[in-house]
Amino acid sequence: MTAGVEPQSWERLWSLDPAIIFLNHGSFGACPTAVLRYQAELRAEMEAEPVRFLSRELFDRLDVARGALARFLGADPEDVAFVANATSGVNAVLRSLLLAPGDELLTTNHAYAACRNALDFVAGRAGATIVVADVPFPLASAAEVVEAVLRRVTARTRLALLDHVASPTGLVLPIARLVAELAGRGVETLVDGAHAPGMLPLDLRALGASYYSGNCHKWLCAPKGAGFLYVSPGRRAEIRPLTISHGARATRAGRSRFHLEFDWTGTDDPTAHLAVAKAIDYLGGLLPGGWPALMAQNRELALEARGILCAALGAPAPCPAEMVGALASVPLPDGTTTDIGWRRPDPLQPRLLDGWGIEVPIISWPAPPKRLVRVSAQLYNTRAQYTRLADALTKALVGG
Repeated sequence: MTAGVEPQSWERLWSLDPAIIFLNHGSFGACPTAVLRYQAELRAEMEAEPVRFLSRELFDRLDVARGALARFLGADPEDVAFVANATSGVNAVLRSLLLAPGDELLTTNHAYAACRNALDFVAGRAGATIVVADVPFPLASAAEVVEAVLRRVTARTRLALLDHVASPTGLVLPIARLVAELAGRGVETLVDGAHAPGMLPLDLRALGASYYSGNCHKWLCAPKGAGFLYVSPGRRAEIRPLTISHGARATRAGRSRFHLEFDWTGTDDPTAHLAVAKAIDYLGGLLPGGWPALMAQNRELALEARGILCAALGAPAPCPAEMVGALASVPLPDGTTTDIGWRRPDPLQPRLLDGWGIEVPIISWPAPPKRLVRVSAQLYNTRAQYTRLADALTKALVGG
């Protein structure tokens, strides 16, 4: 446990605005000030001698950071590359695939919109088809997810893009079973694991997915700009970064083409990646039980928050407890507008912020006027904050 910090004072470790009840860690994460200070030290070192830092030392520094991340993920470092975020990793895989007309790309109606856009782009370019499995929400069991996905598999299914934790609903999909079932049908899986690292225990070797892309800036609480792409050993030679740069022709003893290409795509600020190991160590030292205890505590708080909201709204729990991580969504009464989309929130969201000082997403799902409230649970959150949200929602909804 961090010295001098009482459990009720965890929020002091972050630089979040104390005037805001921040219940939206899931959107962009929040990096502790100690990790940000470490990143600032790295930046100062880089700017003091950019050539030494970027030309002579960077690869070795990335290897150290990658090793720490790979251990956390249960992966071989050779199979892990740094990318800016999970969406970048998903794009790198999709745009590396050699698709043919008639190929089918399978996903679900819970897919993250940015990754669905990438699917549409590559499918349109190749003449492939997007097949969407409709996974219900609310739902009674994880078996409904498996049945919905497998029902849409055909002999033409080339790849399945599946979320580990669905962004709009917070559902933790039964990803291990899905990967195994699809593999048994000859279908490879690309997992959008944006929310999973730091929220759920991971063992990517055991999972067996061909590809897994994740964020470090969300539940690992690393600086923004830190993500990773895992590619199984038999597929590494086929996957190229979005930017083709010097690594396409460079050689270096003991360094794979995979790392030569992904580790340098042009001049950039690599300090977010280099701070990942610091974030893993720092967050892992906050509770006596380390990361397992932190994940369990966040999950328990998310379930408690869901219970508070369901009671206030008179709504049943929309999914089994085992399908909840550190995110939880609860359906709301229908909204009054359909003019909702990316960067155009449901009017209820700014109303909660302006009237009650609560930052929480109101998500249009599956489409307006249907909507959800999605809460996040991180160490700095408290039960009292969700109680205040429940009170604010009941008052705000009376006014429409």
